[in-house]
Amino acid sequence: MRNKMIKNISVAVVAIFVLSEVSIAEEVNTAPSASSDPVVISDTVKLIDMAGKQRMLSQRIAKDYLYAGKKIAPAKANKQLKSSLAELIESHKVLVKSINDPDIKNLLAFVEMSTEDFESTANEEFTLDNAQLVIDLSESMLEGSQYVVDSLKETVKIQESKIVGQAGKQRMLAQRIAKYYIAYQAGIKDKNTIDQMKAAVATFSESHAVLMVNAANTPEINRKLNEIDRLWKIVYKFYLNIEKGGLPLIVFNTTDNITKKMNQITGLYVELYK
Repeated sequence: MRNKMIKNISVAVVAIFVLSEVSIAEEVNTAPSASSDPVVISDTVKLIDMAGKQRMLSQRIAKDYLYAGKKIAPAKANKQLKSSLAELIESHKVLVKSINDPDIKNLLAFVEMSTEDFESTANEEFTLDNAQLVIDLSESMLEGSQYVVDSLKETVKIQESKIVGQAGKQRMLAQRIAKYYIAYQAGIKDKNTIDQMKAAVATFSESHAVLMVNAANTPEINRKLNEIDRLWKIVYKFYLNIEKGGLPLIVFNTTDNITKKMNQITGLYVELYK
């Protein structure tokens, strides 16, 4: 039953993206140009930040379910799981209300259905079957949220939207690292788990290097990025030792610390580009 549901989700995603591509192809000659209105740009950058944060929440919820299920930092994981679900649902309502583009609204409708399954499964008793389903749902929601971010960036086509999106993605990558680390320790010991972990670490490192040299950085942004830089140079080695394991609390706490700092930095970029 669960495998069938996952298969249906995958089919739905493919259908949505095929329909979107057809729509774009049909309207290529009539699509409106990117907005140059400062108010529209500012509001869109805020929505990019919000949609970007949905990516992080999708990964954090799955991570918390796995940590709580394995009874590692269960009180903190359960509390974070509850608050993250609430934030995900509330932010989704704002996005639906604020976005008029039909393709994005169609995708958001799919994300809403996935959110309902996500919430239901995340509140069920921990099993490896449920853990795999939660991971699969988190991947679908991540893909959907990334589509929203990319679509919104196309409506403004300015450098600041790219920087906000890139900084915001770092929040997600930190939680993704923790998700796959604990998934492996929980018993999902396949090659994909290891590959996804290593890919997340590599992407974080690459994006961090780009943000560090961004010419528009303020002294405060640089200070916070340097704080992450000092921590990252130590902890990324722990993350890559996924097969060895043994450091789940360090991984939980350091990835949360990085996510918190990157959330602050992303907010500073949003303020910078008002």
